[in-house]
Amino acid sequence: MINSIRVCAVSALFAFSTVALAVNHAESVDEIPVLKQESQHAVSVKRISSNFLRSHYKQITLDDALSEKVFDRYMRSLDSSRNVFLDADVQKFKVEQDHFDEAIEMGDLDIAYQIFQLNMQRRIERYEYALTLLDKEFNFEKAGDTFTFDREDAAWPKNTAELDELWRQRVKYDALNLKLADKEWPKIQELLTKRYERAIKRLKQTTSEDVFQTLMNSFARSIEAHTSYLSPQNAERFQMEMNLSFEGIGAVLLSEDDFTTIRSVVPGGPADLSKKIKPEDKIVGVAQDDDDFVDVVGWRLDEVVELIKGPKGSVVRLQIQKGDSESTVPEVVSLTRDKIKLEDRAAKSEVYVPESGPNQGEKLGVITIPSFYNKLSNDVRKELESLKEQKVEGIIVDLRGNGGGSLTEATLLTGLFIDKGPVVQIRDGAGRIRVEQDVDGVTYYDGPLTVLVDRYSASASEIFAAALQDYSRALILGEQTFGKGTVQQHRGLGRIYDLYENPLGSVQFTIAKFYRIDGGSTQHQGVVPDVLFPSAIDPKDWGESQEENALPWDSIKRASYSTFGDTSQAAKQLSELHEKRVKSDPEFGYIFEDIAQYKSKENDKTLSLVESERIKEREERDTKRLKRANERLVRHGLEPVKSLDDLSEDQPEIDPFLDEAANITYDLLGTGKYAIQSK
Repeated sequence: MINSIRVCAVSALFAFSTVALAVNHAESVDEIPVLKQESQHAVSVKRISSNFLRSHYKQITLDDALSEKVFDRYMRSLDSSRNVFLDADVQKFKVEQDHFDEAIEMGDLDIAYQIFQLNMQRRIERYEYALTLLDKEFNFEKAGDTFTFDREDAAWPKNTAELDELWRQRVKYDALNLKLADKEWPKIQELLTKRYERAIKRLKQTTSEDVFQTLMNSFARSIEAHTSYLSPQNAERFQMEMNLSFEGIGAVLLSEDDFTTIRSVVPGGPADLSKKIKPEDKIVGVAQDDDDFVDVVGWRLDEVVELIKGPKGSVVRLQIQKGDSESTVPEVVSLTRDKIKLEDRAAKSEVYVPESGPNQGEKLGVITIPSFYNKLSNDVRKELESLKEQKVEGIIVDLRGNGGGSLTEATLLTGLFIDKGPVVQIRDGAGRIRVEQDVDGVTYYDGPLTVLVDRYSASASEIFAAALQDYSRALILGEQTFGKGTVQQHRGLGRIYDLYENPLGSVQFTIAKFYRIDGGSTQHQGVVPDVLFPSAIDPKDWGESQEENALPWDSIKRASYSTFGDTSQAAKQLSELHEKRVKSDPEFGYIFEDIAQYKSKENDKTLSLVESERIKEREERDTKRLKRANERLVRHGLEPVKSLDDLSEDQPEIDPFLDEAANITYDLLGTGKYAIQSK
């Protein structure tokens, strides 16, 4: 996750002539650029180190222990799949693991450049070997043949023969995915030849700044999960985002191995509105409008970004390999680029009215908040007035997918539902604690309230949900939240007196930590809902808890506040009613089935390289999807279809989690809790 940047874009895959390409080994390892640190890097590394050592929330000592962590992270950054370096390479450099602290302190990074240089050489050798494997078509029915896609904890290969086998599996995996996408061998050969030759070309375009960025982020992330270095180019993009005006698709991208991965989507942007792009999805191809797809596997992140960017109103198509699916066949998503103005993303409300069932005709208000943008509280106040005029009996605040934003707005938003009091506590690195409070003495909505969250709800979302939970003002529903309870500062490294030929980048590092008003931190643990929804996402696999070197959970003194009564029994009762109801709900039945299937395979790090097995798996997935689709149609009084292609694109979206949140809110109405009693 070292090269993560914010962008506004989308894309698609594949674009090549029908003429098969012969494997050409014109590219030579001898053409690899010899990289050395630039003059400004010695100064940059000292300024980076100074910022981290003097101003970081975490007390840091630049010693051998940290040096070893930096070395380990650096090696993983260069070869996360352990299919480039040999064990002998690693052991050779391991003797230097206790010297990275000295290299950083002195500004002499020669060790890191030597390791990077060998990595480039080894990678090019691997891609040249991959090209030789395309001379002959693979046997896609070789029984028992598999590809290990997760080698993070695997041993380093002992010899070239082991490396060759790992790359045979990888190339065959790439080829099989194209074959499953209905490509014939000549076309597969052509596409993969272009892919691997482009990868070699990109490697030979590596710059000194690439080495420096990789090393500095290894240093930063060895300290703490949200500490990072931004190269001059990435720092420029960061500022572009802060200016809140750019054109594209609205997505945060990062580079992982050879793939460009969706880190998150910008609420209200084209990617978000499409409902087809999710975090962890991989962009494998990009096409402009009706043009052919360009294979972007192995591309540099900045090059993918440039390909995706474009003027407002233009169309970009992406080939997306879904991160939450067993399928490796890309899906094509077409997006119209738009002007992304983050401050214009507004909260929206709707009236939820069941057409049947025990709560038929009873009105609830649903306020969806995509992020904590400036003036959010003003927008929500207007939505509350509108919902009250429509005489809703309770309100659901939907914070799913809300990654946070303004701390001020989190405080102001909380203040709409209480008269006054503390909202969040903030402790800086010196141990000083300040309390953010609502002080207006006005409650804009005093009725029954629930808050819906998921694992992607983070930061300001967690502050708001935690405060209302601590006050017993709202019942929190959904999944355990992300657990980001830290505050970062962005600081440029340049000085007005600098005369370097190349600019210096910037750093982002943690300066403070959030605490709930009950004293507990939102860091790491997040907010645990009063009513937990079933989820395939294990907190240890996604969220702050899986971030290496994340700050731990801890607690401070409780703030001074009073709750709105004891809600423990009501929460228990509502949770029991929820559990009973979802056991017989068909949509949750599907969810439970998917969770069970995911759990059964979560430790399997291999994929079959047998075409017939993969086709059978795809057919089984399609059969299951069709069965569920027809069951839904029948439940709505509609005729079933014969194939997935017959399904209408304008079918109403089913949101079982929101429906269940509504059911719980209806149950809540009868408890007399989670509302401020009128005087």
